[in-house]
Amino acid sequence: MKKTRLTLAAALLTSTAGGAFAADGAELHFIMCGGEVRAADQAVVDQFQADYEGVSVNLEAVPWGTCQDKSLTLAAAGDPPSIAYMGSRTLRQLANNDLIVPSELSEEQVYQPGVLNTVTIEGTTWGYPHAFSTKALYINCGIVEASGQECAAPKTWDDMYAMAKGVVDNTDAAGVGLAGKDFDNTMHQFLNYLYSNGGVVIDSATGENKLDSKETRETLEFYGKLAEVAQEGPTAWERDGLKDLFNDGKIAMYVQGPWGDGQHNDDINQLVAPVPAGPSGESGTILITDSIVVFKGSGHEDLAQELARRITSGDSQYDLDSSWGLTPILDYEAMGRTDVYYNEGIWPTFTAPISTGGPEPLVEDFKSLQSVFTNMVQGIILKDDSVENLVTIAGEELDDAL
Repeated sequence: MKKTRLTLAAALLTSTAGGAFAADGAELHFIMCGGEVRAADQAVVDQFQADYEGVSVNLEAVPWGTCQDKSLTLAAAGDPPSIAYMGSRTLRQLANNDLIVPSELSEEQVYQPGVLNTVTIEGTTWGYPHAFSTKALYINCGIVEASGQECAAPKTWDDMYAMAKGVVDNTDAAGVGLAGKDFDNTMHQFLNYLYSNGGVVIDSATGENKLDSKETRETLEFYGKLAEVAQEGPTAWERDGLKDLFNDGKIAMYVQGPWGDGQHNDDINQLVAPVPAGPSGESGTILITDSIVVFKGSGHEDLAQELARRITSGDSQYDLDSSWGLTPILDYEAMGRTDVYYNEGIWPTFTAPISTGGPEPLVEDFKSLQSVFTNMVQGIILKDDSVENLVTIAGEELDDAL
């Protein structure tokens, strides 16, 4: 993958030559999903405007519920924002409809392994990764020990099932919390296990559908087995509800992001462990990012690329990662930063599986993708069909979604 870096000096040369960096009177419309403008982001914007005399940035914070639709609607109507911060899951839809331009990543950025796969479609990068998460297994040691077991990180799926079964047999709690509701994190939860079994959904280099595989069958079989030691009615639950069950002492373990550490009750003696490895893989995780994207047709694409590079690098990016409790999106030590926040506490558990993780799949219709996994997961939980048939059907449905 070719990476290019447009330095400030090169930008000024282009501007002098009468190219796209002619700045006088340029206004960049920047839509920021999330409903707030962080002080670190505002500082980058203020410095950008100071460096480019005559340039103004209209930074509009829009709640997540309406933000992505607003950006898409404006672009489709021919009045695109210059730049936007949004979920990377939208990239294929935007790219396929010729609404955005490829990102021009700086060679100075050293991303964590696999991060760029979350913004890459058949070899082209379409976004600047800006927020990143991985997942791990949270275990309530009090419940596990009450069941007569040692509270130690399960290394394999067999170890995890045995621990969960021991909890069910010897306490009033469920062994594990499972997400099975018609919601996006049902897919995410399943993918944590699939990527821990060496599975692939879509080849990011070729776009080939890889879901119909031995690894997926093994994962779905295990998910069905976990349902036998899970909370009652997993198809009614999504991840945030599992957090409440964990806090109430009703489940012994579940998969959650690093932010879970601060959401759990202080009196819970918890262990944070890697997602256990399946028979065909090693411990992994789903890799999810939100990205800065540059829209096509604003007339200020080069300026927008420069702003995107700035806001996703340096102190601004580090501030986002550390203050929001996110998995580090960059290898800051490799870039010369010392005393990084992610070498202590729970963080090594969330950074270690990055290299063996896999991306949230990029398709044009995300709801169709979500349905592929929800149908498969609910099918095995409810015992509606065999593993073989459910995975075969899911592979065919994914073909239709691509």
